[in-house]
Amino acid sequence: MSLSDDLAEQLLSAIIDGTYPPDSALPPEGELADQSSVSRLTVREAVKQLRAQNVVRVVRGRGTYVNPPDRWTALEAVVRAASRSSHASLSERLIEARRLIENGATELAAVRRSEHDLAELREHLAAMREAADAGDTEQFVQADIDFHDTVMRATGNLFVPLLFEPFGPMLVEGRRETSAVPQIRVNAIAHHEAVLAALESGDPEQARRAMDAHMNQTADDLRTHVIKAAADRA
Repeated sequence: MSLSDDLAEQLLSAIIDGTYPPDSALPPEGELADQSSVSRLTVREAVKQLRAQNVVRVVRGRGTYVNPPDRWTALEAVVRAASRSSHASLSERLIEARRLIENGATELAAVRRSEHDLAELREHLAAMREAADAGDTEQFVQADIDFHDTVMRATGNLFVPLLFEPFGPMLVEGRRETSAVPQIRVNAIAHHEAVLAALESGDPEQARRAMDAHMNQTADDLRTHVIKAAADRA
């Protein structure tokens, strides 16, 4: 990583941490250079990187200002900023994003999946059942993630699996929280069985409906067994 890359990462972290909130100005170029023990050229290159991601904007004659995260154009930066928001809100927004991507992906996978893909899905579902019986949340989460990854790859479109790459840590954390609840594991297995059956049928509309029902179940379980339960304990 170059000095400018390193400084851009430091500035982004400071922005996400709230050191430089939205619409505030970054320190002047010279001050940043002194603080970081780098040249002004390095500062300019770092700021240029953040401008390219629309994390900051330059106002001529006034300085460099931080943009609100909803104007950023770099997915990884947006995901990092989102992870600082309220956990319940983040989980619900993540399900919304999953619904948009996974419903269409499952529809496409229904007509492109191979017998090898179906065999993998059966293995992952069996692992989910085994983990649920053993009360092994970590194994359940991994099998759940592997099931969905296989559906993404079964689309035969190399771009689709990459769409979830930046969400990885949040997906694991969210599933770990919900999968710790026995009833949620039961619900999840039933819906994964329906998704698998739809993919086996090769019917794209049935596959889309099955995944959409799973997303509905996921959202309902989150609100009922996690968010409401936490509110009741508070």
